[in-house]
Amino acid sequence: MENSPYATRIPVDRTAVWLGKQPLLSTLDMELTERCNHNCIHCYINLPADHPKAGSKELSTKAIKEILDEAAALGCLTVRFTGGEPLLREDFKEIYVFTRKLGMAVILFTNATRITPDLAALFTRIPPGREIEVSVYGTSPSAYEAVTRVPGSFQRAMRGIALLRKHNIPFGVKGALLPPNAGETDQFETWAAAVTGSRQPVPYTVLFDLRGRRDSPEKNRRIKRLRPTPRQVLEFFSRRKSRYVDEMKSYCAKFMGPPGKRVFSCGAGIGGASVDAYGRVQPCLLLRHPETGYDLRTGSLKGALTNFFPKVREKRAADPAYLARCARCFLKGLCDQCPAKSWMEHGTLDTPVDFLCELAHAQARYLGLLKAEEKGWTVENWRDRIKKFADSPSGADER
Repeated sequence: MENSPYATRIPVDRTAVWLGKQPLLSTLDMELTERCNHNCIHCYINLPADHPKAGSKELSTKAIKEILDEAAALGCLTVRFTGGEPLLREDFKEIYVFTRKLGMAVILFTNATRITPDLAALFTRIPPGREIEVSVYGTSPSAYEAVTRVPGSFQRAMRGIALLRKHNIPFGVKGALLPPNAGETDQFETWAAAVTGSRQPVPYTVLFDLRGRRDSPEKNRRIKRLRPTPRQVLEFFSRRKSRYVDEMKSYCAKFMGPPGKRVFSCGAGIGGASVDAYGRVQPCLLLRHPETGYDLRTGSLKGALTNFFPKVREKRAADPAYLARCARCFLKGLCDQCPAKSWMEHGTLDTPVDFLCELAHAQARYLGLLKAEEKGWTVENWRDRIKKFADSPSGADER
């Protein structure tokens, strides 16, 4: 067995993948903290950086390492560290090096304000294995700090990004379509292409989630007020019409169709898991329903994946509106309706989220999959409609 400075090398013919075995766990999300040094107007999770109770309740370094160790043993190849701001953890470097020594690639979600020369040097010496993902909320201090509500945060973020560039550390940037930066979209995309060297479209958050812990009705009301209307979202999605329509053809051909009574029609909990800052693991990073979380302080990742998650995925819808609408609607591929969204919006797993329903219908009408005033759950020939749309000539459906 040959070792590198940060990983143990195992002969390929001894690995589960080489032997044709499907890893029980391929990806792991780890939310290292809910605390953040920003106070973003749209955030669904953040707590103050100096929050005393949150800091004292977070998993210890030892506990995090034990979870990572088990994840590697289960075949995990990639770990995503997120938060809050994961770089607030004083032990982040130790956790990062430990993860890379286990041979797992690291995806880091960060605002980049805490990227230091020492940390950049560490990423140079021990590369993450995946692009670092940086959230950026504007190309001007005024727009950026209207979102973060922290003076000086724009300058610190740009300094962190400059360090990543200086050390040639691969990274991408993500945006959020918010009132303070709504007029900067073109400028932001030009800037993002210049600093990252990527020609890929910049990912945006547009549909802002409510507080996953349901801990602040007032914050939820503020987040709702930030949401664009379904028409505005559609205008943003379709601003590059030909690309949008062509992408939708491929997507709709694969992912459309009524989900039936199943609450979980996605892949949550299959080959992946999400651990929160306090040691509970759930099938999905956004889902914080008490009945869908499993305490790793009294159990194991393997137990969650083999016993707990399958039972969670067996849940069936009981809400009459869901059964009458969502369960029968072929627009599921266009609709973000899911247990996590229902939980955040209504405190249940199966109550329809009207905002998401309206947006899905607006997209379907734009793409020609629905007639005016028609509802997705009333359509019987949806397979024919999708096939006709997917087979139409490229660019023919531009508006």
